[in-house]
Amino acid sequence: MAYNEKLFLLAEERIAERKMKAEEEAAKRHDRFAEGCPDILMLEERMRKSAYGLIHVIGMGEKTGEYIDKLRTENLEAQKEIGRLLKTAGYPEDYLEPDYTCKICSDTGIYKGRLCKCHLALLKQLAYEQLCRNSPLKISSFDDFDLKYYKDDPDVYDLMSRVFAFCKNYARNFDMNSNSILMWGETGLGKTHLSLAIAGEVIKKGYGVVYGSVQNLFSSIEQEHFGKDSRGDGDTEKMLLECDLLILDDLGAEFTTSFTVSTLYNIINTRLLSSKPTIISTNLKISEIEKKYTRRTNSRILGEYRILTFEGHDIRQQKLYEQ
Repeated sequence: MAYNEKLFLLAEERIAERKMKAEEEAAKRHDRFAEGCPDILMLEERMRKSAYGLIHVIGMGEKTGEYIDKLRTENLEAQKEIGRLLKTAGYPEDYLEPDYTCKICSDTGIYKGRLCKCHLALLKQLAYEQLCRNSPLKISSFDDFDLKYYKDDPDVYDLMSRVFAFCKNYARNFDMNSNSILMWGETGLGKTHLSLAIAGEVIKKGYGVVYGSVQNLFSSIEQEHFGKDSRGDGDTEKMLLECDLLILDDLGAEFTTSFTVSTLYNIINTRLLSSKPTIISTNLKISEIEKKYTRRTNSRILGEYRILTFEGHDIRQQKLYEQ
């Protein structure tokens, strides 16, 4: 995937922040430990002198192997003594070492002269965040989904209780074997709320999530496809195909063209073939979906997706009446 310069700079900044934070925390642990065990300062000074002595001997070109071995032994003995002091105090031997986010590159972002996989993962995450920058990914959770708005009808309440429980369980157990979902029902019944709640939980588990309205996402793809987008924000369609979880909101509200219909099929079919879960929400009835899109698209959605039906009265209107 191609990334623009802005994303590279932002990734480097994030990685530098990780490294600085890890080293600052290590320095704080060191200072706290040294307050109760000042002997460590003497041992560290001995290690520094051994290192300086070794550099001096090598720099002078002296072939004094015995002296070099002596300095190394002193250094190792000091390290062992520090380890003993830590163990006696109830700490692991690496307690004073920085706890880097990436153990491979020690939060430098580079490993063996190439971008570390943590750097590449961060670039992908930032690209997803940029794509979702206008999406309300943080405004909904399962905690603020209230089933009281469905209590007027016992059957609806029972249905929506089961939908709610399914979505919570889906988010809790999400992995790359999770099913794709079609949420359908009239506007204002909680489809967007629950899909956002799922997105929030899945992101917490470390997966890459792209969320957006079909209209906005497909508009970006079309602009990039026909060369109308000069922002250099990346390949939108590629990100939609590659992300761990794709959430397409409000299917059917987009302006339908042969391009959008073809794009929808490609995204749905490709993600199914690569076992990548997708969640689609729509106000369209099943019969309307069958009329609006191609037979191949309908076959993939209606045949492969878990269908969740949303019923009830518009929650937004109910909240207005409460005010």
